[in-house]
Amino acid sequence: MNDHSSLTVKGIGAAPGIAIGKAFLLEHGRIPVPRYRLFGEQAVADECKRFEQAIAEAEADLETIKKSIRSEFKEHAKLLEVQQMILRDPSIYGESLRCIKEERANAQLAVTKSLRKAKELFSSLSNDEYAQSRIADVNAAGERVVRILAGHNHTNLENIHERSVIVAHDLSPGDAIQLQAGRTLGIVTEIGGIFSHTSIVARSLGIPAVTGAENAVRLISQNDIVIVDGRTGVIIIDPSESELQFYANRQYEMEAYLKLISRHAHLPAQTSDNHRVSAEANIEVLEEIVAAKDNGAEGIGLYRTEFFFMNRAELPDEESLYRDYHDLAELMAPSQVTIRTLDLGADKLTSWCPTLEEANPALGLRSIRLCLHYQEIFKTQLRAILRASATARNIRLMLPLISGMAEIYQAKHILREVQAELSRKRIPFDKDMPFGAMIELPSAVAMADLLAQEVDFFSIGTNDLIQYSIGIDRSNEHVAYLYEPLHPGVLRLIKQAVDAGHDAGIPVAVCGEMAGEPLYVPILLGLKIDSFSMNPVALPRVKNLIRRSSMKECCRFVNKVLRMRTATEIQQAVSKMVMRNFPEEFRVFDQNWAENATLPVLKKSSC
Repeated sequence: MNDHSSLTVKGIGAAPGIAIGKAFLLEHGRIPVPRYRLFGEQAVADECKRFEQAIAEAEADLETIKKSIRSEFKEHAKLLEVQQMILRDPSIYGESLRCIKEERANAQLAVTKSLRKAKELFSSLSNDEYAQSRIADVNAAGERVVRILAGHNHTNLENIHERSVIVAHDLSPGDAIQLQAGRTLGIVTEIGGIFSHTSIVARSLGIPAVTGAENAVRLISQNDIVIVDGRTGVIIIDPSESELQFYANRQYEMEAYLKLISRHAHLPAQTSDNHRVSAEANIEVLEEIVAAKDNGAEGIGLYRTEFFFMNRAELPDEESLYRDYHDLAELMAPSQVTIRTLDLGADKLTSWCPTLEEANPALGLRSIRLCLHYQEIFKTQLRAILRASATARNIRLMLPLISGMAEIYQAKHILREVQAELSRKRIPFDKDMPFGAMIELPSAVAMADLLAQEVDFFSIGTNDLIQYSIGIDRSNEHVAYLYEPLHPGVLRLIKQAVDAGHDAGIPVAVCGEMAGEPLYVPILLGLKIDSFSMNPVALPRVKNLIRRSSMKECCRFVNKVLRMRTATEIQQAVSKMVMRNFPEEFRVFDQNWAENATLPVLKKSSC
């Protein structure tokens, strides 16, 4: 056994947990695409008809899947609608027909070309992880059409007869919701990101998953033993006995610890010395509400509304937006829900939005700027949100990427116009709906004392605040190591925003990734954050640490931290505090420590 050599593949940790088992390869993709030129108008007409029939069949397939979904997966049915919309999007549907008619290409080649262009568009948006994850949706929809044109049936998922780790080039929502939940140990895909539908489904079902694992299908063979670490993104193929033992121990530790703390996830987020905060969930589709509630969410701290605006041939209408927001409020009532207005750039929208030439889209017409520029889009969304607020009266409105007072004034003016319009039509809405701003830019922090006089709450988006304040593109491999949440400058900016909010008597939340990292609980508590909003799966761990923390101790700790000069110094201080106060959390989840330790069996402890 000493000369045993395993193979490690690195991807993106998309859904936490560890899976160990045999690989089951879904034979998707790799369909040979014939290349031939059409001669004669009749041949072109026939090929267009064949393409149209394939689109119709793909739509019918997706509809059939939606209707036949087992009860435990019903909440995920809406995810299939995205692929149905993509099938008719001009960037694929129209471009494919153009290619057949003008370039006289056969249908499979035409679809493949249009898919390549669509994926190149998304790939160019390197600064936006959400946009990157839409590549998987485009690929899944297009692949379905190509397979139909080639006469290939999809892999029969019923062939999975034992608990397995599913390995595929991509796992579409249609595939995911057809999986036998009791037989799926883990998921590995070659493409996708943490916001892809595969990741959403995996997290909501509690299945460890790694996406973006390049060449996984080529490197993993059917029935290979694999280890999947859904937190670190590590996949080990044909592991050694020592690796199996190590990860089996980690798996047992993690599952036992999570099971223990999950029993108390419904308890309030209150420190040991009775300081009450709120622990809420960040979601982007209604299907995630189940996971949010199961994990103890006390509300929805961030509802991303971009889902309805992406991958569409036309602008979503007010009625569809209203139904979505109304359902959100009703499902979460009486708990509070915070709806963020459209947070996209013009470079990421589809054919219904004019294309702009921008040298740096990350600093261009995006978020609140886009809404103020295209006011009809903004008004449509505001009308839908206001109408949805009427029944449960638990909705808060939040504006993204605020840089100063002018945007607040202009947005408020438009909001009042929409409220007046609804009043004239005698359409009810919550006249006291809270109005808040996201603090993501250094200029917003500098203006926080003035902004706080105009809004009802702040929510600090730490992802962008870190990126913009340090000047780091974390997707750039050359400087990503400098992206540091514990940078002294970042912590001072957060403190300044919190102090300004509290001086004005308004609550301050954190809805970036920092809120969902248990290691940062002492820091955020000590900075006097009122609400932590995070991915639903992070809630039990964060709430557990909040309940076991002393607010007084955290405040004293942060006072010391704010005098430290480097992120490394702060990181070491935080690690020591977590290791001292929460040894089980540190032992189970700190990868650097775990790699050099033999994990002991978890002993039951107080939560």
